Amino acid sequence: MSTRYDADVVIAGAGVAGATLALALKSGGLEPVLVDPAPFDTQLAPDFDGRSWAIAYSCFRQWRALELAGDLEPHAQRMDHILVTDGRSPGAATPGQTPFFLHFDAAEIADRVAGEPLGYMLESRHVRAAVAKAVIAAGIRVIAPARVAGVETGAGFSKVLLADGSSLTAPLVVGAEGRGSTVRQAAGIEAVGWDYPQTGVVCTVKLERPHGGVAHEYFLPGGPFAILPLTEDRASLVWTEKRDRADALKTARPEVFQAHLHRRFGEFLGGIEVVGPVFTYPLSLSIAERFSGPRVALLGDAAHGVHPIAGQGLNLGLKGAAALAEVLVEAARLGEDIGSELVLDRYAAWRRFDTMTLAAGMDAFVWLFSNDHPLVRLARGVGMSVVNRIGPARRFFMQEAGGAVGDLPRLLRGEAL
Repeated sequence: MSTRYDADVVIAGAGVAGATLALALKSGGLEPVLVDPAPFDTQLAPDFDGRSWAIAYSCFRQWRALELAGDLEPHAQRMDHILVTDGRSPGAATPGQTPFFLHFDAAEIADRVAGEPLGYMLESRHVRAAVAKAVIAAGIRVIAPARVAGVETGAGFSKVLLADGSSLTAPLVVGAEGRGSTVRQAAGIEAVGWDYPQTGVVCTVKLERPHGGVAHEYFLPGGPFAILPLTEDRASLVWTEKRDRADALKTARPEVFQAHLHRRFGEFLGGIEVVGPVFTYPLSLSIAERFSGPRVALLGDAAHGVHPIAGQGLNLGLKGAAALAEVLVEAARLGEDIGSELVLDRYAAWRRFDTMTLAAGMDAFVWLFSNDHPLVRLARGVGMSVVNRIGPARRFFMQEAGGAVGDLPRLLRGEAL
């Protein structure tokens, strides 16, 4: 790093995607700085917050390569089966109840992925703590709490202006601070998208019966209802409802919420008990028109915020971190200017097609499955049944969801930079 800079890369946003990028850059010999408006100690707090993430097996490989696996694996629940069903009445269905279903089995692709599952379920508190612990151990500089107020770019540098009047200079600044990214706005990059007439309701439940590592995605006219397995026979529920119903659930008494939840859940895993708080949040799609600008790169929700229907939101950010880190580390080793348009275009080109394809596919799924039109229901049911009977199609979708299709960055293959 030249003495004229405070860092090689300033990363605005010390969330999981931004911190993973910092760890990857550090492992490749670059010096990143993380800036975040929240005190960094809060990332280490073990407080239960009820939120969980589905992590693609390729993204978990990245964490293994960055030596986080030891802190994550005790809390990681394998997803060896995913069952997708469609119906009108509450209660998750099983294949015997309907001819229209999809069943994904990790055993079908075990020989291609060295026995890895379809994905892992991890509570956000464990991921945040493991990543933050690794950042501290790596000696990465973290400036927090501190808010980015603006970004100025010039010949050979980016200058990050902080709200307290101080500033940082680097060849490159990465915006990883969410959908309202100050870095993206300062770069003049617009975001396009729309709101969905739906709200996500998220909570964690304790199950009476073992879940067997099976994830359920059950489609109802109001939206999808996902039952995602966690350790200790718990499950994370992602319940999509029309906004008026979600608003009523948010303010419902605990016993009323429990009754509605039981109707949605059904009897197949026995009794359920809500553990911890219930979260609700409006759903929308937001895609940046460009993933890079002069001396600026975008990562995570700053670049793409998508519907949680396939659990790919964080995975897209982690894939972006792997690609951006590889591009920057290779450029630095070749003596290139890591903030140049030529270098950043490689990152944008690498991630743009996959991101747009996945976002478009999830958007189509939302509109296709969140309605009760008889002809649409028939078409989607037949479509699921056909795909379920075609082995190569099932295996392709499993590998695509696992992030193992296409030109993978080294970290997503489990290799060090």
